Amino acid sequence: MNKRIQQNVMIKGTKDGFMLHLDDSCSFSELLKELEVKLSANYQFQENDPSISVKVHTGNRYLDADQKEKIKEVIHKKKKLIVDEMISNVISREDAKQWRDENQVTTLTKVIRSGQVFEVPGDLLLIGDVNPDGTVRAGGNIYVMGQLRGIAHAGYTGNKKAIIAASVMKPAQLRIAGKVNLSPDQYTKFGHDLECAFMDDEENIIIDKLQVLKKYRPNLNRLEGGL
Repeated sequence: MNKRIQQNVMIKGTKDGFMLHLDDSCSFSELLKELEVKLSANYQFQENDPSISVKVHTGNRYLDADQKEKIKEVIHKKKKLIVDEMISNVISREDAKQWRDENQVTTLTKVIRSGQVFEVPGDLLLIGDVNPDGTVRAGGNIYVMGQLRGIAHAGYTGNKKAIIAASVMKPAQLRIAGKVNLSPDQYTKFGHDLECAFMDDEENIIIDKLQVLKKYRPNLNRLEGGL
């Protein structure tokens, strides 16, 4: 029995707490039993002991919400163990579709007129203008090959790393994640250079030349061959 427990439930100490590696080939019911036995046999805590963060890695086993909750219940029986994160090598079809949607680039050739709202889950490349009172929203980045005179909201799902770039930056309003910039006097101050807006480490929206993104967003490879 001890050998099987060792194979199916492995506990590794880290600087932040514990990492639980759960075997992905045994049955789920067997895994739960062995997890409970191993935690009970090896960990006894006193009332004044500090809480310990636990990360759970399930390998190639996909867990639904109910199974995740059952694992958390077993771990939380040890009062001082708190599940911080559950990690898996696999995701559901719905999660995969969401990831694909949020990471694709939608290219649109048109003018966003006053009163119109255009929204995409990923990045938006707009070849055209955004007129005053027009709105473009993207879960990722927004690139406008034209005049941005309306409202642009990048990273509307909470992505603080999203950027907004435009050939002519004269928006009524810029938003990145939950931050709003309402200072039109900052815009179009670099002559004919393409401009961009991004959030710095203090979560202020910065307006600058597009070239500075190499420094602040070194992994933003989608700009290559685009703007």
